[in-house]
Amino acid sequence: MKQRIGSYPCVRVEGGGRSVVSQAGAVLLVETVRKTGLDAAISAALAPWRKPRAVNDPGKILLDVALAVALGGDCLADVAMLRAEPALFGPVASDPTVSRLIDTLAAGGKRALAAIRTARAEVREHVWRLAGDTAPDADGQVVVDLDGVLVIAHSDKQDAAATWKKTFGHHPLMGFVDHGHGASGEPVAGLLRPGNAGSNTAADHIETAQLALAQLPKKYRRGRHTLIRCDSGGGTHEFVAWLAARGRWLSYSVGMTITDAIHQAVLKIPASAWTPAVEPDGEIRDGAWVAEIDAGSDCLTGWPKGIRLIVRKERPHPGAQLRFTDADGLRLTCFATNTKDTPIAELELRHRQRARAEDRIRAARATGLRNLPLHDTAQNQIWLEIVQIALDLLAWMPMLALTGAARRWEPRRLRLRLFSAAAQLVTTARRRILRLAHHWLWTDVITSALARLDALPNPG
Repeated sequence: MKQRIGSYPCVRVEGGGRSVVSQAGAVLLVETVRKTGLDAAISAALAPWRKPRAVNDPGKILLDVALAVALGGDCLADVAMLRAEPALFGPVASDPTVSRLIDTLAAGGKRALAAIRTARAEVREHVWRLAGDTAPDADGQVVVDLDGVLVIAHSDKQDAAATWKKTFGHHPLMGFVDHGHGASGEPVAGLLRPGNAGSNTAADHIETAQLALAQLPKKYRRGRHTLIRCDSGGGTHEFVAWLAARGRWLSYSVGMTITDAIHQAVLKIPASAWTPAVEPDGEIRDGAWVAEIDAGSDCLTGWPKGIRLIVRKERPHPGAQLRFTDADGLRLTCFATNTKDTPIAELELRHRQRARAEDRIRAARATGLRNLPLHDTAQNQIWLEIVQIALDLLAWMPMLALTGAARRWEPRRLRLRLFSAAAQLVTTARRRILRLAHHWLWTDVITSALARLDALPNPG
């Protein structure tokens, strides 16, 4: 009788392998750091925190942690995966050195945060110039989405509190630049807040919007070509007034809660005023209509001048529960904008595409934001900046080096298909060559991307 050995080959495993590099595909991120000049910018920004005769550069330490997070790490100790591959990542600081730097930057407070953020903004402007037609501002407009993220805490941490979803943790407010349908997006703001922070706190939305605008290239920090977009959490008088006060400089599309006054105004809209909603391809959206509430309606009393209130009614999805603010069995949603001379169906489609911010949040959760690993709020704010640097790299690399559907790959897919590729390190003629496995399905994607990065001009 033949002995069964199972469905998979039986191999002998030994631990003495040499010249083998794991996570070899991470060379894409390393080259992105080099070509964008992010390493030099962060090092210069953190130079004031480098002690005399220090062996390790604070900027390199911070970038190493960000690279570890981009590769799937979720705590400071995961920088060990870089330390194990010095041929690819260079010398990496010890765990105690990494922890001391985070404590030092946390003690630096707003000054340290400002230094990191300023460096990111400078590099972002350079990256967008390098990207050319694939940059987020290629069509002359930049869209910034603001949204809150619930981060659950599994232990007692500073400012962790009960959230509105009856969980326990923090409630940071994030800002993302939307790259459009054919790509992903990049973070431009991260405001760490206690778990019990309100979803519609106007002061937090204003601060997050200011942080986001400061990350954009200077020509987009004011102007109607910059659109601030958010859900009904931003639909407060204070935040809309702040946006409207900059009406000549900013466009906005802000979700609004259906109040009783708005509900009554919707009931007065004649049937002839409703226009079919549209899909991104221009086709009519089945079972959805949009209309604009008259500018003289009582529900607009007290709101800034020039505001437009647009309502959508749509058949609810099967199983969805109707609300008191719905009408005639149709789900009602509403948003405010100051954009003029554009059909309301296009404005509604533009606002509905804010849902892409949920994709960015999912990517952030998969890139270090599933949990805040440190105890103090100041330390976790530094961690949030590290997460944003990691997300920047995961957005800039596809924007500069990938094409087609690969530009839309989220972090988990990038790790599985590209970063996890193994390679052999060969030294010949005083040169080190990384030979990727020829049978790996995405080796051609990696080598083509590296060729595109190599073709970019060196910084400085």
